[in-house]
Amino acid sequence: MDQELINDIISTSFGGAAAGLALYGMQTLFGWIGVKRDACRVHKWMKEESEAGKERYRTTRAIASHNNLTEDRVRFVCSYDDRIHLSVGNEPDKWSLQGRGRTSGF
Repeated sequence: MDQELINDIISTSFGGAAAGLALYGMQTLFGWIGVKRDACRVHKWMKEESEAGKERYRTTRAIASHNNLTEDRVRFVCSYDDRIHLSVGNEPDKWSLQGRGRTSGF
């Protein structure tokens, strides 16, 4: 094989790999930004609702409706954000800004 052809193949391979890594990095970055944006929006809304004296726990459907998100997206965002807690007990699929607190004696 001609040396120039080998050099072209190598440079094209490295260029393609670099472009693929750059696209993967951008996709990951934009996905992370989208989750953070939605989490901040949901947290802000829930904080406003709790300060207005409304219900302590809000359903996934109510959060989705007021924030123009799907219910699956709300579940993902609320489970991702450490400031938002899932209710435990008789009322499933509800979220709150207040957690249960420490239950351990240690």
